[in-house]
Amino acid sequence: MIEPGPGILLIADPFLKDPNFLRTVVFLCEHKDEGSFGFVLNRQFENTLDELIPELEGHQLPVYYGGPVQQNSIHFLHQYPEEIPGGQEVISGVYWGGDFDAVVDLIKDPGFDPSKIRFYIGYSGWSEGQLLTEMNEKTWLTVKASRRLVFHKDHNEIWKDSLRHLGGEYEMMINFPIDPQLN
Repeated sequence: MIEPGPGILLIADPFLKDPNFLRTVVFLCEHKDEGSFGFVLNRQFENTLDELIPELEGHQLPVYYGGPVQQNSIHFLHQYPEEIPGGQEVISGVYWGGDFDAVVDLIKDPGFDPSKIRFYIGYSGWSEGQLLTEMNEKTWLTVKASRRLVFHKDHNEIWKDSLRHLGGEYEMMINFPIDPQLN
């Protein structure tokens, strides 16, 4: 098990019942003594970006449910360090945040590649010691993130592909039922 830190994926245990994190994968952007912060990668939000930000009318980019905290905020991960100043590199080639006006300009540019940016409403956060407690309770499996998993082409496959990334016995978990008592 890898210790939590920036660039680590938290993969929900197959039997985790918390509806906020059922079969989710969270990309950790920050992990400090005072708390941790990241985004759920594999739960699409019901609205597209242009429905949330009127100045982007006509740009129907998907938005993902980043987590249950501050659902009135929009965050983003991207692969555009030159075009979006102020972002923080979390893993090689994956940046969190930056100048939102630059994002708006980029989206309107004809050369824009939407597969290199992801938007999240809200985020996942843990207070001091909370994530380590959950780790000790075996709530989360951990693996180093890859750009391929963060910007996966099919968000419905991220949880399964993250378990495959762990390999070995974890691959069997892909087919576990959500509630084994229903078998």
